[in-house]
Amino acid sequence: MVTACDGKKGVPSPIGTPEQRAALFDYILERTADREAFSPVKNATLGIDPLVDMERHRDAVVSASTDIELFYALARLSNARRDRHLEIALVPGGVELPDAAGVARIGSDAETSAHRAPVKLLPDYSNPAALQLFVSDVAAGWEDRPRVGDRVLSVNGQPVATYLNAIEPYIRYSTVPNLWWNAANLIPQRSALLPPQFYRENLRIELQRADERFTLSLPYLRPDSLTWTDIVEPRYDGFRSVTGTSTFDLHVSNDDLPVIVLGWHGFREDLVRDIDSLVAWAARHDALGHSVIVDATRSRGGSNGAYAMQRLASRPFKVPFGNLRMSDVIAPFIAQKRAEYERGRVDDGGVAETLDNGSWLMDWLDTDVTRALEAGDEYSNDVPFKLAHAPKESDGVLEPAPLHFTGSLVVFSGPRRGSHLDQFVATVVDNDLGYVIGMPAGGYSNTWEWEETLTFPETDQAVVQFMWSIGHTIRPNGEILEGNPAQVHEVVPLTRENATEYYQILLERALHHLGLLR
Repeated sequence: MVTACDGKKGVPSPIGTPEQRAALFDYILERTADREAFSPVKNATLGIDPLVDMERHRDAVVSASTDIELFYALARLSNARRDRHLEIALVPGGVELPDAAGVARIGSDAETSAHRAPVKLLPDYSNPAALQLFVSDVAAGWEDRPRVGDRVLSVNGQPVATYLNAIEPYIRYSTVPNLWWNAANLIPQRSALLPPQFYRENLRIELQRADERFTLSLPYLRPDSLTWTDIVEPRYDGFRSVTGTSTFDLHVSNDDLPVIVLGWHGFREDLVRDIDSLVAWAARHDALGHSVIVDATRSRGGSNGAYAMQRLASRPFKVPFGNLRMSDVIAPFIAQKRAEYERGRVDDGGVAETLDNGSWLMDWLDTDVTRALEAGDEYSNDVPFKLAHAPKESDGVLEPAPLHFTGSLVVFSGPRRGSHLDQFVATVVDNDLGYVIGMPAGGYSNTWEWEETLTFPETDQAVVQFMWSIGHTIRPNGEILEGNPAQVHEVVPLTRENATEYYQILLERALHHLGLLR
């Protein structure tokens, strides 16, 4: 057994030898070819070949001479797949970073917040062919320098387009609009998501305001020391907040219009309870006939969106489906889910994946999936997504709940987030359940990922945790969702000119569609 040592008391090194790093690279590439549920539609849209693109990072991995060099070489290798879900994480005994702010760490609850400059940036989507950034918020005490609406011309001396090209390999994304959003969010922060060479003592940005061009040097400050105006965050003029939950904030019309607005937070642990409480509130207030506007532009992912849809939509609908790619990890994956099932909860990051006790999922894994694995099939059959709402024999069509809203449904969508949000929007669009306004969601969704702590071959020396996407999400229209978000009915791009009024524009479009605009 070959073991690399750091020269101090023979301690194994987490960066290994060139030979070990070459073997590790080969292992990653081979396992990716065998395990990854690639999305042909995404690859065609982005013009990529993930395995070819990953191969280009071989020399960087093999020649890495420090923890920092190896970590970021592996990050670029992972990101070559262009999948927002897939990240590498630090593990005990593996490579280390001097400052790991923003990077996932396995086995530790310690989190280091990224310091940030006193500005926030957003992309201007008015030109889909070229990234433009603008100042979207300025922290209190700094208003006399950058201003909301200032256009960003350069970052640390590089034109915006050049800087984006340089940082793109370190950003996880599945669509270009989502890349732009993530880049805009990342640039003002000093985190370990980018290598140290991208940072100076201060953030230097060149801005344009009317005909004036000027450069600012902004310090990186503790995030808890900054107070923001939130001037471009969601607001709904003419509506007032009634209640808030972890799933949504409920807003009703000041003019008694028959419509409610749900500022949607995500599809998390309390979704079922929160949706049930919403329906109960509507029944008490004679509001089940109201139209519903769901602002999902800031929503996180999660699970059980179909449960919400059964109460927000008044017609039957088909849920997304999903499958698994057969590989060496499927048998241990089944064992993992069985252990969760026997503990009484099949979940994903603390969010329950199924509305039954997991028996539908285990029935599929123990029969159809096991047979497909034994037969050497490439993929399993497609079944209702994660068997959360229906068994494997189902056609995936769900009926509205006994108590549900009967008015029209409008959804605000945008590229900031995706995952289960993408499924929710696709369910609305593909089933013609409602009207979607804004921009497509982030365009990333799969069934499950497989996580593995990488070690150098024939050793137990840990390096990092690596992830693979091992199944497709199938939209209700039959298309793979990853890299292929549902298109909106009415496109309203976020721009530098409309940013401060963006949500009022969306709301007015929605009320006009509903015939309620006075």
